[in-house]
Amino acid sequence: MEKFRYILVSCILMLGFAACSSDDDGVDEEVSTESGSTDVPVLVSTSPADGATDVDPSITSITLTFDRNIGFASSNASKITLNGTSVSKASVSGTSPTLTVTVSLDLSTSYTLKVPAGIISGPSGDYADAVTISFSTVDVDIDTELSNASATSETVTLWKKLLASYGSEIYSGMMCNTNWNYEYSTRVYNWTGSYPAINGYDYLHIEWSAANWIDYTDISPVQEWHDAGGIVTCGWHWNVPNTETSTDVSDMSFYTSGTDFSVGNALVDGTWENAVMWEDLELVADHLEMLLDAGIPVLWRPLHEASGGWFWWGAEDAEDYVKLWQTMYNYFIQRGLNNLIWIWTSCEGTDTEWYPGDDYVDIIGTDLYNMSSASEIYELYCTLMKNYPNKMLTLSECGSVATIEEQWEAGCKWLWFMPWGDGTNDDGSTLYHATSTWWSSAMSLDYVVKR
Repeated sequence: MEKFRYILVSCILMLGFAACSSDDDGVDEEVSTESGSTDVPVLVSTSPADGATDVDPSITSITLTFDRNIGFASSNASKITLNGTSVSKASVSGTSPTLTVTVSLDLSTSYTLKVPAGIISGPSGDYADAVTISFSTVDVDIDTELSNASATSETVTLWKKLLASYGSEIYSGMMCNTNWNYEYSTRVYNWTGSYPAINGYDYLHIEWSAANWIDYTDISPVQEWHDAGGIVTCGWHWNVPNTETSTDVSDMSFYTSGTDFSVGNALVDGTWENAVMWEDLELVADHLEMLLDAGIPVLWRPLHEASGGWFWWGAEDAEDYVKLWQTMYNYFIQRGLNNLIWIWTSCEGTDTEWYPGDDYVDIIGTDLYNMSSASEIYELYCTLMKNYPNKMLTLSECGSVATIEEQWEAGCKWLWFMPWGDGTNDDGSTLYHATSTWWSSAMSLDYVVKR
């Protein structure tokens, strides 16, 4: 009996210990779970967002933001991959919930970023789960047909050559000395031993022609360039009378500040501006027709930098400007000027309301001065690419900018570049928008096309 009582007491004590042990384990497990649920970093957002399309390829970092401050050892950067390749750098700046991953992106590319579990920690040392995000950069699908279906065979041949080179080569170009020559291109030849592929001309002084110093009916400066294998681009600083009563040819301006000419009125029948517009369009068409008859295709770049407002054609609203462009386009097509490839010039890349439309434009240009940072130029390039993904882009004017090599390596795959003519310092000395050193650097590059 005594033995039985001893066994019974022992069993009760053992059951009690087991119960206590079970209770203790439950408390420990509950605390551990609560600790993990409050300290494990949880991803809140990413930039770019997972699934994003049309991401700007000029961005240099991807950010992952969690719901609390995080810890990250920079030595673990190599464990993070972008499309299967280890990234070069990743870091958390100070006390922050954001991990910044340094990247280099390309256009028209899909990307997947993978951050494995066990390398991002919370304040108490618990690690975040693995993170995977996917996105794609701006998709480029260049139009392969000219806006003018009746383009001449010479124009189509030039167009196809430009298309074939785009993205792998860049054409060199140089503006003439004011209007109707290739003097500055010859200077580039003297500096570098090579002529630029493109020479720029301007109908700036057509109201003075034919004079002893300028005669646009003499197309020999253009014919000679073309016959030597060069490409021709023409622009038009369109001078109009300063006032309705101006009759002297010298009393004209293309600057907004120099004329009362209204682009809105020019589109209204019966106004003096409308009469001037049609007279001038006919005059320039007559001269472009001379180049057509000579079999010379032209990269035609009229009404440039409109959104800047400093030229009269951009002094009013964008709607009137677009109508003016389309009026010129339709009239020139009706005149049979099928030797023109139409280039529209953007100022900031964001002036899309000034764009005449894909049916009226073949190439997008931009004019850029005094910008030595290739990365900043690339930001503009990407803005243009995003807003006009189906058009080739060109640096239609430039001066005092980063070298072509720096721009190209940054990702600026311009179709061509064209420094403007010279300016003058206050002391009268010559100021080059592109120096001999700049030109020598450009013309030494294998991917720069020369004449």
